[in-house]
Amino acid sequence: MTLKVEIRPGTYFDSIVLMQLQRKLAALPKIEDAGVVMATPANKELLEGFDLLSPEGVEAGPDDLLIVVKSDDANAAADALNQVDQLLQEKRSAISQAFRPHSLGMAAKQLPEAAWVLVSTPGRYAADVVKESLNLGKNVFLYSDNVTLEDEIALKVKARDKGLLVMGPDCGTAVINGVGLGFANRMRVGPIGLVGASGTGLQAITTHIHNLGSGISQAIGTGGRDLKAEVGAITALQGLEILKQDPDTKVIVLVSKPPAAEVATKLLAAARAAGKPVVVDFIGYPPPAHQLGNLYYAISLEDAAELAVNLSNQDIQPQKSSTPKGYLRGLFSGGTLAYEAMLGLQNILSPLYSNVPIDKYQNLEDPLNSKAHTVVDLGEDLFTVGRLHPMMDNDLRIRRLHQEVEDPETKVILLDVVLGEGAHLDPASELAPEIAAAKKLRPEIEFLAIVIGTDEDPQDTSAQIEQLEKVGVQVFRNTGAAIKYINAAYATQSEVVESHLDVGKFKEPLAAINVGLETFYDSVIGQDAGAVHVDWKPPAGGNEKLMDILAKMKN
Repeated sequence: MTLKVEIRPGTYFDSIVLMQLQRKLAALPKIEDAGVVMATPANKELLEGFDLLSPEGVEAGPDDLLIVVKSDDANAAADALNQVDQLLQEKRSAISQAFRPHSLGMAAKQLPEAAWVLVSTPGRYAADVVKESLNLGKNVFLYSDNVTLEDEIALKVKARDKGLLVMGPDCGTAVINGVGLGFANRMRVGPIGLVGASGTGLQAITTHIHNLGSGISQAIGTGGRDLKAEVGAITALQGLEILKQDPDTKVIVLVSKPPAAEVATKLLAAARAAGKPVVVDFIGYPPPAHQLGNLYYAISLEDAAELAVNLSNQDIQPQKSSTPKGYLRGLFSGGTLAYEAMLGLQNILSPLYSNVPIDKYQNLEDPLNSKAHTVVDLGEDLFTVGRLHPMMDNDLRIRRLHQEVEDPETKVILLDVVLGEGAHLDPASELAPEIAAAKKLRPEIEFLAIVIGTDEDPQDTSAQIEQLEKVGVQVFRNTGAAIKYINAAYATQSEVVESHLDVGKFKEPLAAINVGLETFYDSVIGQDAGAVHVDWKPPAGGNEKLMDILAKMKN
């Protein structure tokens, strides 16, 4: 076999053009295989895997066009390379010959109503394109990947400060005012809005919503890293704010792969503040209940769509989020009950700490002292050395209860009372007087208790509950019921999203400037939306030294 190679320094074509050229070369007579790529390290590695990388190809740089043909006929291989320009010209002649601007600035003048820039350039150039777009006052759909995390954070903060939105990087799907961007499907407009850090997740839910007879108001993609702790869900929080203010959005769906735990808490707080039903599908994240207030937890993408459609057909009045009422302190004797409480409360209370944390950021460094919202498992080894387990001896829990009551920041104390064989024969007789005394000292503190037992237990479960309720304890028979009560009464409000987003812009007919993959331009035009395609090339032919000089001159 013979490899024939051609390297074109500083020559750029988008990946769709390269793919089409590669297919045409491979289809020529006597050609065994072909490769047409920008010579990045990753692309050269792929060529090597297909036995298409020669020594000349190894030397090519990331801004060079690398063309390789493979054949057992050297003349056929050479002839194939000679046809490259002709094949490229065939592609160009099929393209509309309308004037195409060579810069974002020219494109903005050509289509002044464009509120969006669609960016799908190679990742190492994308951040600069996005910066320029934001400086022009444009929202951005950023399809490009390989954008650094530092650049992503900086771009999203810049956008938020300007009242703009950056969806991405690596954002594959969005639907803005009825127009699909990226890999979106065509569907009817309707009352359901989505925020998603999962492109195919958005597609699965939106298509199912359409197939069920409903429709989409907006589908806002965030990019997969938006829900990482470092980024802090900047775009997702903005998306929730947009859908909260949108009068045409009746139900919101929030979907992503598992978010960072602290980010999930922040997002769920914002979702509660939306005042509308919000369907939550954090794939792989343990839901605390089927429903907590206006939050409805889905178990699958299909379930999320069906929940959203059902809710959109109901007359659900907007809800106001409740005001935080101080810190909750959970004092548990049962380790599993404490852990289950943490699973539920982390969706409601923030910051939340424990000696049995779900995530490392929740770790209570000093289990002997609470801070903020705290759940303590008093059955852990630290507390049981040299003493009976708290299910048999209430002394340690009563001492900790006094400590929490003395803390002026404590507003809720949550206890478990576990009955049955081997447990304390009358725990309420010891706990109730202490609670009564605490309420005289601090009447604003609310006491909650989860009582685990049956009517046949030796402690007489009904009598235990009666003693607790007599001193004003709100009693629940399982953790889930307690979590629902806490959610309704003590759910934290979301952080203020300081973005000054002009939600009205999302209701205007979409017009966009496309920079990168031409198929995205064709898609927008095909949906009867306004668009202009920038004839983009890497600045300075991709020469980094010249790019730095140009950037300094521009500044």
